[in-house]
Amino acid sequence: MSFLIPMAYADTAAAAPPGNEFMQFALLGGFLVVFYFMIWRPQAKRAKEHKSLVSSLQKGDEVVTTGGVVGRITKVTDEFIVMEVSDTVSLNIQRQAVVAALPKGTLKAI
Repeated sequence: MSFLIPMAYADTAAAAPPGNEFMQFALLGGFLVVFYFMIWRPQAKRAKEHKSLVSSLQKGDEVVTTGGVVGRITKVTDEFIVMEVSDTVSLNIQRQAVVAALPKGTLKAI
C-alpha cells in the first residue's frame, strides 16, 4: 500500500540564530524567580508560622484542629496534647493537628 502514498522527506533543520542561548537562560531564570516568590516563599512562611504555633501550645489554650474540633488544652506532652471538648470528653491529639489558637473565651461564646 505504500505505493499509493508518496514518501515525505523532512527538510534539514534551520540553524538557530546566534544569541538565542541568553534568552533561554533568561526565561529559565524568570520562571525560577516566579516559582520562588509565588510558591516556595509563601509556603515556607506558613510552615514557619505553624511550627511556632505548635511549639507555643500550653495548658489552657483554646485551639482548632485540622478536623474542625474545637476545645481547650488540658495537658501537653512532646508529641500529643489532651484536649477537653466538653465536660466529660477528652481527646488525645497530635500537636501537628492543631491549625489555629483561638482567643480566650471563644468556647464560652460558641
